[in-house]
Amino acid sequence: MAGRGTMATIALDRAKIPFTLHEYEHDPKSGSYGLEASEALGVPPDRVFKTLVAAVDGGTLAVGVIPVHRQLDLKALAAAVGGKKAAMADVSAAERATGYVAGGISPVGQKKRLPVVIDASALDRTTIFCSAGRRGLEIEITPADLVKAAGAKVAAIAAG
Repeated sequence: MAGRGTMATIALDRAKIPFTLHEYEHDPKSGSYGLEASEALGVPPDRVFKTLVAAVDGGTLAVGVIPVHRQLDLKALAAAVGGKKAAMADVSAAERATGYVAGGISPVGQKKRLPVVIDASALDRTTIFCSAGRRGLEIEITPADLVKAAGAKVAAIAAG
């Protein structure tokens, strides 16, 4: 099933990084894309990670990848990328920079290469799930392979 044609799966295929694709029926009325994925796939929320885009120090965009049931610690994300403070990015700015739609933003294969920070809790899992680049499609991947594929740093960036 490799290569289902999103920028994320194409990037992983090109890098020869193994992953498993999981598809589910996305409900447009769902309030939380990540929790919806967790429920639809029958995977605990601490193994399903959401990709959030924040503006650091008023401008530079950075990506935080955290478990779907937790909140992004904006100060920790800013510190991880060498900044002082961060705020959630405007949805249209996040979509423009990544080339993905909200709810389907993947940490891999983004249009513009943004700094990516993956929450340290990912390393406690054998595999984790993250968006494959569209709503209703998830990649299952080892945390080490996701770090490599996204050129990511690992830091404690999840709160709650």
